[in-house]
Amino acid sequence: MASPPVRLLLTPLWGSQKGIKRVESPYVASPFIPSTAPEVLMLTAERYLTLYDRFAGEGPRDTFFEATVEEAAAALYCTPRNAKLVLRKLEEERLVAWTPGRGRGNRSRIAFRREKEDYLLEAGRSLAERGDYKQALELLDRFARGTNARQAFMEWLNGHFGYQKIAPDNLNAKDLLRFPIFRPIMTLDPAEVNFSFDSHLIRQIYGRLVQFDEKQGKIVPAVAHTWTSTPDAMEWVFYLRKGVLFHDGRELTSSDVQYTFERLGSGKANSWIVRGVSAVETIGPRVVRFRLERPNRIFDRFLCAAAASILPRDPGGQNEAAFWSLPIGCGPFRLHSYSSHSVLLAAHSSYYAGRPYLDGVRIVRMPEECQEAFSAMPEIVHNVQSNRADPPSDDAADSERQQLIRLCNGSTLICWNMNRDGPHQSEAFRRAVRMILNPLDLIGELAGDRALPASSFRPEDSMAMPVGELDPERVRTALRESRYDGSPVILRVSEKYRNDADWIVRRLADWSVRAEVTYSSWADTSTSAHLLDADMTLFSIGFAEDEVCEVEFYEHGQCVVKAYLDPERDGWIRRRIDASLAADTQPERRLMLREVEQRLRDEAVLLFLFHERNNRTLPSSIRGASLNSLGWIDFEDIWLEPHE
Repeated sequence: MASPPVRLLLTPLWGSQKGIKRVESPYVASPFIPSTAPEVLMLTAERYLTLYDRFAGEGPRDTFFEATVEEAAAALYCTPRNAKLVLRKLEEERLVAWTPGRGRGNRSRIAFRREKEDYLLEAGRSLAERGDYKQALELLDRFARGTNARQAFMEWLNGHFGYQKIAPDNLNAKDLLRFPIFRPIMTLDPAEVNFSFDSHLIRQIYGRLVQFDEKQGKIVPAVAHTWTSTPDAMEWVFYLRKGVLFHDGRELTSSDVQYTFERLGSGKANSWIVRGVSAVETIGPRVVRFRLERPNRIFDRFLCAAAASILPRDPGGQNEAAFWSLPIGCGPFRLHSYSSHSVLLAAHSSYYAGRPYLDGVRIVRMPEECQEAFSAMPEIVHNVQSNRADPPSDDAADSERQQLIRLCNGSTLICWNMNRDGPHQSEAFRRAVRMILNPLDLIGELAGDRALPASSFRPEDSMAMPVGELDPERVRTALRESRYDGSPVILRVSEKYRNDADWIVRRLADWSVRAEVTYSSWADTSTSAHLLDADMTLFSIGFAEDEVCEVEFYEHGQCVVKAYLDPERDGWIRRRIDASLAADTQPERRLMLREVEQRLRDEAVLLFLFHERNNRTLPSSIRGASLNSLGWIDFEDIWLEPHE
């Protein structure tokens, strides 16, 4: 007789453990494994299901099947001695019944106490509840054939993700948002950040001296309640709020700000922010002065960037490695746990701008290949579609969810490696490739989130310079001028851009231009060092802080453009940036930065392709949600509409 379901008692994953009552989880724990370690769950499940497939096939549970220890050992790829130990362990866990054969001609027999589909589904759920979604999906991929377990598991995930209230009663309800992502979090160190979702998380965990309010269109106070600058923009003074607390309860002071920016300038990827800073001085515990080497009239806008997030000078007695395993800031959420497959944020009750409504946010790393399957799940906060040919539905009849759509303030583009020999050193060849890879044709064939043909970084500029149709004669003229000899060009991209890369190879082949693609992991393409052996790469850039992000695009230590530009172009761009930062007005600054973009476009060093649509779908009960400039929802702004 099967044992009754076991209820797990889980301690809430936010706040101090002290004084918090345990609450009963709605999840019914699987009775087959006493340990909560995912690796133990996985090992036992693999053994049981392997033996089930070998001996029971489609047979019912509690039916005895003939078997030998040697056959079990062969199925498990182990010795007969170890097979006996495995069988004994499975018996102890009431998963199998094993009857050894006694006497000549009497074979051993095995019976399976759990139906395969039920067991597989519970094993997958158990692994997912413990945070190991990757192993759960791998288990289902291996053993779900002939069952409905995978479909049932995905339906369960639909309820598992989303906005949930977890509590024994309404008075003590905890509001948790749980959602999947499909790429790794590369870093939570503001000094090294380079990707939009990492920046988004950093903005939730840390605070900055000032921040840009998109709704008001201006810089507003944050950790600093006010600030001033000299008429020549060479000196900036920031006055800190009293009582701004880090997540460990320590008060933020000017010393922490000084440490943050001195560290930022010590060879970090985002040292571009302080390239013109000659000194960071403290004037008492709540005043910080920045002295600059040259004018920067938007220095306060620089300090709105995620890279300018403030760190504590004292890591609380930890070494640096220990600190970065669970870093602290003064933002609206503190980091409760952090691993390669899961992040848990908990509300910072003492946040200076007011405690968030949400109690916690669970972010789960899922395999990239699962993204399309998740797009049909209405309860999940996610990008509703990626490379599908069909655009997102505008059907208002679906009252159970809401959809947020925003055109990305940035573009997807190709950059040529101007420090590497090859056909692309010819400007005529680069122009020919630009014409061949016509954005109108790309969007027409691939569709999906590719919303607008690009001729510039910003959508509004692309609309002012619309992309024209392909002119075959101009392409032939450019190829003749380039004297292209048939040598291949090497394109290196992450798996995310496989559809785009395949299209690029096909289109170039139509014009007898050879292209070879090397696919790399998201992690490998996140640093320019892994791209130096390629002639070109394809990537997306988003401008969260507008002009500041445009400067970052050219100066970030890990941005591929910095690595791909030759010394002459790189030096010229730096001089134009310095001149733009000293300009008195925004139109003057924009003109100088547009000159940089125009040169790289005219010389076909950058090939603009398309602007993406950011789409997020979430339950209709979530209020206060809007997409920020990074294409994500600010967790501190959302709340759950109560229902009767």
